[in-house]
Amino acid sequence: MVQVLTAHTRKQDPAAAVKEVHDQISHQTSSLVLFYCSSEMDLPALAQAFNDQFPGIRIAGCTSAGEMGPLGYIDHSLVVLSFPDELFAFSFSLLQDLSDLSMQEVHDRAQTAKQTLYQHHDASMLQQCFALLLIDGLSLREEPVTRALFNSLQGIPLVGGSAGDNLHFQRSQVFLDGQFHDDSAVLLLAGTPCPIRPFKSQHFEAGNQRMVVTRADEATRRVLEINGLPAAPEYARMTGVDVDNLNPMRFATSPVVVLINGKEYVRSIQKANDDNSLTFYCAIEEGLVFRVAQGVDIYNNLLQTLEDETREVQPQVILAFDCVLRKLEVEQKALRPAFSELLRRFRIVGFNSYGEQYHGIHVNQTFTALLIGEPSAEEGR
Repeated sequence: MVQVLTAHTRKQDPAAAVKEVHDQISHQTSSLVLFYCSSEMDLPALAQAFNDQFPGIRIAGCTSAGEMGPLGYIDHSLVVLSFPDELFAFSFSLLQDLSDLSMQEVHDRAQTAKQTLYQHHDASMLQQCFALLLIDGLSLREEPVTRALFNSLQGIPLVGGSAGDNLHFQRSQVFLDGQFHDDSAVLLLAGTPCPIRPFKSQHFEAGNQRMVVTRADEATRRVLEINGLPAAPEYARMTGVDVDNLNPMRFATSPVVVLINGKEYVRSIQKANDDNSLTFYCAIEEGLVFRVAQGVDIYNNLLQTLEDETREVQPQVILAFDCVLRKLEVEQKALRPAFSELLRRFRIVGFNSYGEQYHGIHVNQTFTALLIGEPSAEEGR
C-alpha cells in the first residue's frame, strides 16, 4: 500500500546517516522528504548529503532539541518522512529575515502558496488540506507569524514546531531549497485525499494562584516584575522553591497558564536571568495574568488523547511537535521507554521543539499534532 514512509538513524556522519534513511524510503516517488535533525550534526555536510541522495525532490526540515520516530524518543539522531506523490501535493514558502518581515508579506506569501497548490492540482488531491510550519525557535517571531499565516489560510488546519538546538539557545535553523536558513520559517501547504485530524495535548491545568506581569520587556520576552516584585524571586516564592534552584527542570514542572478565549494555554519559562528577570518561550506583555499550573500524569494524559483521536481514524502517521520541556519531564520521571513505545504504537514522528503552533496560536509545553489517516483501498493501491 502506498503511504507515508519513515526512517530513523543514530549515525552522526551526515553522508552515512542520509544514505541509511535514503535506503529505507527511496523505493517510492516522493512529493516531499521532511526531516528533523540534531543541531550538533555537521549541517552543511548534511545539506549536501540530502541534495546528493535526493536529486529533484523537494526537501524540508529543521534542527531540533530531540527527535521522535521509529527508534523511539531519543537525542542526536536524524528522522525522515517521505510523502508519496500519489497521495500528497505540496506548495512551499520560505519566509526569510523574520525580524524585519511585515505581517502583510507573511499574509501574501501564504496566499500565494495556497493559490499555487490549488492551481496545480485537481480536486481529487485537495479533498483535505493542511499546513505545517517549521520556524526558527530563537527568532522571537512565532506569535505574529503563526497568527498571520492562519488568518491568511482561512481555516486550513495549521500545526507546527519551533526549531531547536538541544538547549544551547544559540542557533536554530530551518531547511528548504537545498540549505539551512537562520531567522526563517518554512510553510508547507498540503492537499491529500487522506483523512486528517489536528489535535493537541497538554498536561497542565490552571490553579488558583495568580501572577500579574507588572513590568516586562516585550521585545525580548522578559518579565521583569511579577505582582510588583522582581520576577524570579516572586515566581520562586509562589511555586515554593528557592530562587537559586530555578533551572530548566523546575520550569518544566511549574509553568504558568493563561486564558485565551476561555481556553487554557501553557506559557513556559526558558531561563532565570542575573537581573532577576525571567525569559519566556513565548510573547508576554504587561498586565498579563498568569495562573500557576498544576500538572497531571504526562504519560496517561497523552495516552488518553491518542486513544481518543485514533478511535475513528487509523493513522498511517502522526506528525508531532512536542515541547522540549515535556521531554525534560519525561527524562526526570524515567519515562523514555514508555514514550518510545507510544511513538511506535501510534506511528508518531516528529521532534522536540522550542514552542508549538496550533492553528493561529503559539503555545508552550504542549504536544501538537496532525493525524494523517490511512488512504482508502482504491487510493492506496
